[in-house]
Amino acid sequence: MHKTKHSMNRGLKNLFTVQAAAPRFLCAVAVLFLPAFAEAQQSGRPGLTLEKIYKEKAFAKNTFGPARWLEDGSGYTTLEESPTFPGAKNIIKYNIQTGERHIWVDAGRLIPKGGHHPLKITDYQWSADGKKLLIFTNSVRVWRYHTKGDYWVLDPDSGTLTQLGQFAPPSAMMFAKFSPDGKRVGYVVNNNIYVEDLKTAEVVQLTHDGSDRIINGTFDWVYEEELSCRDGFRWSPDGQKIAYWQSDTKGTGTFYLINNIDSIYSQPIPLPYPKVGTTNSAVKVGVVPADGGRTRWFAIPGDPRNNYLARMDFIPHSPEVMIRQLNRLQNTNTVWIGNTNTMALKNILTEKSETFLDIHDNIQWLDGEQYFTWTSERDGWRHLYKVSRNGEDLQLITRGAFDVVNINRIDEKGGYVYYIASPANYTQRYLYRSLLDGNGVAERISPEDRAGQYSYRISPDGQWAIATFQNTVTPDRISVISLPEHRQMRLLEDNSELKASYDALGFNKKEFFKVDIGEVVLDAWMIKPVGFDPAQKYPVIFYVYGEPAGSTVQDRWSGRQLWHQYMAQKGYLIMSVDNRGTKAPRGRDWRKSIYEQIGILATHDQAKAAMEIIDRFDFVDEHRIGIWGWSGGGQMTLNCMFRYPEIYKTGIAIAFVSDQKLYDTIYQERYMGLPWENEQGYHDGSPLNHASKLEGNLLLIHGTADDNVHYQSFEMLVDALIRHNKLFSMMSYPMRSHSLRERDNTTLHLRRTMEKFWKNNLIPGAE
Repeated sequence: MHKTKHSMNRGLKNLFTVQAAAPRFLCAVAVLFLPAFAEAQQSGRPGLTLEKIYKEKAFAKNTFGPARWLEDGSGYTTLEESPTFPGAKNIIKYNIQTGERHIWVDAGRLIPKGGHHPLKITDYQWSADGKKLLIFTNSVRVWRYHTKGDYWVLDPDSGTLTQLGQFAPPSAMMFAKFSPDGKRVGYVVNNNIYVEDLKTAEVVQLTHDGSDRIINGTFDWVYEEELSCRDGFRWSPDGQKIAYWQSDTKGTGTFYLINNIDSIYSQPIPLPYPKVGTTNSAVKVGVVPADGGRTRWFAIPGDPRNNYLARMDFIPHSPEVMIRQLNRLQNTNTVWIGNTNTMALKNILTEKSETFLDIHDNIQWLDGEQYFTWTSERDGWRHLYKVSRNGEDLQLITRGAFDVVNINRIDEKGGYVYYIASPANYTQRYLYRSLLDGNGVAERISPEDRAGQYSYRISPDGQWAIATFQNTVTPDRISVISLPEHRQMRLLEDNSELKASYDALGFNKKEFFKVDIGEVVLDAWMIKPVGFDPAQKYPVIFYVYGEPAGSTVQDRWSGRQLWHQYMAQKGYLIMSVDNRGTKAPRGRDWRKSIYEQIGILATHDQAKAAMEIIDRFDFVDEHRIGIWGWSGGGQMTLNCMFRYPEIYKTGIAIAFVSDQKLYDTIYQERYMGLPWENEQGYHDGSPLNHASKLEGNLLLIHGTADDNVHYQSFEMLVDALIRHNKLFSMMSYPMRSHSLRERDNTTLHLRRTMEKFWKNNLIPGAE
């Protein structure tokens, strides 16, 4: 028999009181298994189908670009379809003031000798003098990104189109870039670095030890995933040297993905992947002459397997590099200046935290390279500072009780830094600027009459921007504006047809609200079913993420909201809450509160928020509460289902971490510390250790080729649930990755599977 609403909540509140005294979690309480759903009860509106969303892509938004600013700020270039060669692209140049358009590079000029079709442009870059064009084509995905392919150089004056690295197998080259004088190109092939002379076609191999174990000029899996490191070499400003990272993966554990569907015998796919507490690659930075010769290595203090060289770049007009070194706990960021002539090192700045530090890419050299910009949370908020080259003078640039979300442009000549912030509403984003000398107050540039989120690509001279506005009911509206007055010059894309199609479906708008759980007030949203009657009771599906890498409660257009609107039309209330520790601009203490308690504090916040929502809204049926999430959200779903079964009756966990010790070193140790120093935290935060408490209806979904969160995590939880005699549902997607989008019909099938599970296990509609 179900408890009454108020008696149930009194019991749960008493349990939270007990938890405040002792960090333990609620034991399982038996609940009635929900009966199957009657299919005809809710049909939804005929205009929105899963086929239209995921097969026909009927609600895909139009984009613009990618646009590239010209260095003088006079205009930008973009790729547009060629009317002459279907599927190929022209490079188009636009004048920023007049909007005048002309074809800068016609696709017809990108037809290789003897060929019939132009190269398909994945990416492109101009040499510094603007006289040569480097084309990246025939690209293939490496883990998450298309970083391998072929490179060609076009000389627009002569019309010559030349393929680089002709010794390399197809789609094997990585990160090609011009030398500063535009006469040579450096690139990586098979973990070795090469330089090719554009006039003579002579190729010089700079490193010779690249192998499956030794990686030169690029990185292993964990550096890309967690430190956003992939391109691993830099030309010196004078073009005489190349500085590069080398990774030695010896001792790093190898995880094997298994391909069982593309041949009659299984094919193991080895993946060097350091799991929590295990051996990392040994990483170092070296310098080699661009003409070839011996590499010299910086003698950076510390064990190279227990420190991370997170960033390295040359200082402009200088033989020196700045190297940022994180210790393994990632609570100390040591900044080194290394002289590539003498190989001498000098520590100029050390940032420390009691919890963890993030790496920020906001370095710009100012005042003739005597100062650089630096991002820090030392005053409790994420702000931009100005630091002298010797590290002795540190000045605050952005001031106020708010976070700088990201830097858009540092305009040294104009004396301003432009950045995104949202002091008054954590779900929105606006452009501000502050004086580089630190005087004055933050000045809002985005207009006051539109609530939502703005993003900007600002010209090098700080006078123009390509601005994108969106909110939950407005898909991307893209325009050229002037700065600082934010005057619209031209509308580039307004997605008016998409908005009209969306509005015609008669959705209820996403409603934002606050949830006070006692310790803190959380941001949340809800979507009500079409035909909503506040006198009736409806089931709730909570969409959750809950980890530091993201935030679900944002006032922006999202492809996922069509899925949520679809389910709302089936008769569900859809809600989402951002717990403490999520990626919201709410200050240092908000983000760092989850240190050493991933999956613990967030689960507590989510459960208390659900209780508060049940208490506040009479139209919420406390006996029909569901929850779902992906990746970190899948882990959160499991923790909520296992620890608070009196709240959550049904859940779907996708691509989840079941045991935090199965995930990678950099991410998990950043937020949880080392496993032997936080044994209790790792145990309590891992849903695997609470599998015996499952009482509700649970669906587990995972891809067998997930190189991020391994299928092992799925199988180990399945094994534990079987051991504890718990009944559940499961769905495996063969040779699909973490995104579950590869191969035919995957995305539609996934959503059909989810829909069927919800209907069968969490009765939709008003009661």
